[in-house]
Amino acid sequence: MNNKDNKKNKKIKFKIGNNVIIWVLIVIGSFYLVQLMPNSLSQKEVTYNEYRKYLENKEIFQIQYSQDDKVTFILNDDKSGLNKFFTGLRKAEESDWLKFNVSKIKIDGKGGVGLIDVIFNIAPWVLIIFFWFYMMKRMQGGGGGQGGIFNFIKSKAKMVSPEKLKTTFNDVAGCEEAKTELKEIVQFLKSPAKYHALGAKIPRGALLLGSPGTGKTLLARAVSGEANVPFFTISGAEFVEMFVGVGASRVRDLFDQAKKFAPSIIFVDEIDAVGRHRGSGMGGGHDEREQTLNQILVEMDGFDNRDHVILLAATNRPDVLDKALLRPGRFDRQIVVDSPTVDGREAILKIHTKKIPLHKDVNLLTIAKGTPGLVGADLENLANEAALLTARKDKKKVSMLEFEEAKDKVMMGVERKSMILTENEKEITAYHEAGHALVAFFTENADPVHKITIIPRGMALGLTAQLPKHDMHNYSKKYLLAKLDILMGGRSAEKMIFKDTSSGAGNDIEVATNISRKMISEWGMSDKIGPITFSSTEGDMYTQSSNSKKHGEEISREIDEEIKNFIFNAEKNADNLLKEKEKELHNLAKALLVYETIDASQLAKIMNGENLLPEDDAIIKDKPAKKRTRRTS
Repeated sequence: MNNKDNKKNKKIKFKIGNNVIIWVLIVIGSFYLVQLMPNSLSQKEVTYNEYRKYLENKEIFQIQYSQDDKVTFILNDDKSGLNKFFTGLRKAEESDWLKFNVSKIKIDGKGGVGLIDVIFNIAPWVLIIFFWFYMMKRMQGGGGGQGGIFNFIKSKAKMVSPEKLKTTFNDVAGCEEAKTELKEIVQFLKSPAKYHALGAKIPRGALLLGSPGTGKTLLARAVSGEANVPFFTISGAEFVEMFVGVGASRVRDLFDQAKKFAPSIIFVDEIDAVGRHRGSGMGGGHDEREQTLNQILVEMDGFDNRDHVILLAATNRPDVLDKALLRPGRFDRQIVVDSPTVDGREAILKIHTKKIPLHKDVNLLTIAKGTPGLVGADLENLANEAALLTARKDKKKVSMLEFEEAKDKVMMGVERKSMILTENEKEITAYHEAGHALVAFFTENADPVHKITIIPRGMALGLTAQLPKHDMHNYSKKYLLAKLDILMGGRSAEKMIFKDTSSGAGNDIEVATNISRKMISEWGMSDKIGPITFSSTEGDMYTQSSNSKKHGEEISREIDEEIKNFIFNAEKNADNLLKEKEKELHNLAKALLVYETIDASQLAKIMNGENLLPEDDAIIKDKPAKKRTRRTS
């Protein structure tokens, strides 16, 4: 019998055992409910005179008495509505016993307590005990196997055998440097003797750092698949339990299991759940999370070099990890899994479109160039959305049109065509987005405009999307000031055309304020404040609030004043540019009201005074701008 049959039989036995427990609970509960239900023979206490009356009239049919001489009388019929009664007497009189014999009354004198009575008496306690055992098993993920209900101290890690691991480095793209670093670990797991012969020590742990969706978990699976060794995976949050000491026990059990199957790999996802700075927890230095972290530190440092167990971990918060966890001898290597470049995005798209039938017009490089900042998970979602859109249209192959629609959906949000805007709201939105686009088009150092739409997407009524010419990793002061001008362009257009402002500029103002604050207090881009950092990111969620402000009220006022100057200057620049290009602003806004969505090539035609289509000139001329009136709230 193979392992699969054994596992199957164990599952069947476990199910049968659960069913038996459930049926036992049902039977006991049924007995107890029957006992609680009103008996068919009503019973109550009567006075002594009433009892004597029943006895004289020979209406008593049967007498039951127990060891404590408590007597219960059963009547012949139910004419009086009473079939069963008892008196306050503990023992009948001798003359009464004579009458019992003369009247041939059946006397039941078994004495003691019956089995049914015992069952009914202990039934509540049995139910409580069974229910407690059952709930303990359910809370700890099932009670089968070794350890019974205390199986929760065992590790919850899932072991994936080498036969099931089909992920390799060929399935990973966009992070070539990280793959190169991890290939050395793979070589050690494949042939450790070569390294031991040279006295080399393999890194005991590798920490994968990167934003969500960059492929950290996929890389860990690829390492195990390439090395063809068992792979233990667990989340950092699964170590910590409501019972003190359980986390540390699970850590010990996990490492013991990994050593039994060595060479093997342990992968802890989101290790920051247990790896935070010690001493920062709400429970002081002895809380459950810190005990778990201490056990991880001991296990990692206690590795024997020939255990051939490697720990991989992933996090997007390396700043909160305990320093003892990052020192050499534990996590010797910190491998950054960054957002992919253009070439990386193209390679990722090739992987995710292997099973998707593509039209001949699809150019993955063009899609990659138009998706800066997207990570592997985003690109996978983009390819899937394109396939879903194609299926919705009953097409056989995915074309470039579907990829463009999917890209807009992923990057700008879902179109909300069902959201009905009034003509006035549409016009305000059109001029607002036209203001953003026009300022971006005529401002140096600004990202090119990719698309403008007044169709509501996500939480926005309209959107102006910009895409950089190339991937950017550093931002200049001129670029950021240009971004502030663009953000204020929408508000400036509303002021100029409608002589009023709307709440649509709320998010623009918030983003502009945050950028200005970082420029002044973190990046030293204010001539008045100078190259000094006034914000602090030290500490963690428990201590940061008390350490975040390290400057006085006077400096705070100067920073706030400088933020106001940055934003006011940006608004002034936008005002001046829009006044100079008022004709182009009107043309663009009218075109948006007609077409609702305009791309970069159409924007260039409008800015150069050209028509999008031969009939566009008539359409725009026949749609004059409405009389501008001041809106009151």
